This record gives sequence, C-alpha cells and structure tokens, in this order.
Amino acid sequence: MEKALVLMSGGVDSTTCLALAVEKYKKENVVALSVSYGQKHTREIAAAEDLAQYYGVEYITIDLAPMFAYSNCTLLTHTGGEIPHTSYAEQLKETDGTPVSTYVPFRNGLFLSAAASIALSKGCSVIYYGAHRDDAAGSAYPDCSSEFHDAIRQAIYLGSGKQLTVSAPFVDKTKADVVRIGKELGVPYERTWSCYEGKDKPCGVCGTCRDRKAAFVANGILDID
Repeated sequence: MEKALVLMSGGVDSTTCLALAVEKYKKENVVALSVSYGQKHTREIAAAEDLAQYYGVEYITIDLAPMFAYSNCTLLTHTGGEIPHTSYAEQLKETDGTPVSTYVPFRNGLFLSAAASIALSKGCSVIYYGAHRDDAAGSAYPDCSSEFHDAIRQAIYLGSGKQLTVSAPFVDKTKADVVRIGKELGVPYERTWSCYEGKDKPCGVCGTCRDRKAAFVANGILDID
C-alpha cells in the first residue's frame, strides 16, 4: 500500500486534502506534517494537531522559522506590520499586482522541499498540499499557482529519483469547490482555523476569513466562523 504525506496547516484546504488522502490511502498510510514558520499565533498548529488526532494519522511538526527571519511579512512574529483587514482583491490594488503583505516568501517552495525529504524518509510516494485557484488569483500568493505546482512537482519528482510526486488536488478549483468536496467527505470544518489573527474567535475581516466565509456561504454553511 502506498503512503501519503499531507502538508497540514489546520485550515479548510489542507484539512480537505487530509480527508482525501485518508479516504484513498487509509489512515495508517497517511502522515500529516505541520510547519512552524514564525507566525504570530499557534492556533493553526493546534488545529492541525487536533485534526490529525481526529483522523487518526501520524503527526509531525518541524520549525522553519529561521528561514523567514529577514522577511517583513505581516504574519510573522518579528515584524511590526498590521495584518490587512481587506479582501485580497483590494490588497492587490495597493501592491500593483505584486504579492500581498501576508505572502510568506516562497513558503510553499520551502515547505514542499522539506516535506519531500521527510516523505522519502517515511516511505511516502506522494505529497498533498492545499493550493487553490483563489489564492493564486492576481499573484496574491504566486506559490499557489498551477504554474508553480507544475514546476515544483517536476523538480521533486526528478530530485527524488522519480520516487515522489506532488499532488495539489484543488489547484484549478475555487475555495467554494474545496468546501463542496469537503462536505461530501464529512470534513469537520468546525475544528479548522483559518484566521490570520490568533484571538479567541476569528476576526472575520482578514483576507482568509473573508474567503472562508464566502466559500461556506456558497455551500449553504452559515454557522461556522
């Protein structure tokens, strides 16, 4: 039986990826990997660990915070910047189409590279991650694009001696599509955390909160923050 490693943030997209992997490979053949990158709160890591326990999969965490020590990304502990409380479309108007301030530089590239090493060591043949079309739109997060995915998949496949591939099952889908798929799989979205703020409750106004709410509403889900 093949094994899969899932990059797990504790949010909607990665949790839906985890559900897909468990359905396909069974829980004993799935590893969930969370990455600390110096983010301002630990709510997403706590959610990831809880969800790994919920699905009964092996859970691993690693710390890549030193890689981002020189970044001014507003998600990071060492920066003083405020997290924008506007939509990504509004943010992109201010950046003239360059990545938004919550873009962690080349995060998916680094996460997937680290995941490749761990996946090979754990005997996995595929890595799942939750990039989707909405995040890539307008280059808000360029490492969520289909072009990036095609390139990193080829690099990891070749660099692993053709032992390992990368799957982004939602790269051409919207977040609403992701939630629709998750509903069919029975994903416990009430256990997930998306908000960039680390408060008791989601702020409801940061870019990811806005996208999450819109995706839920599109699927008739009105009672989950």
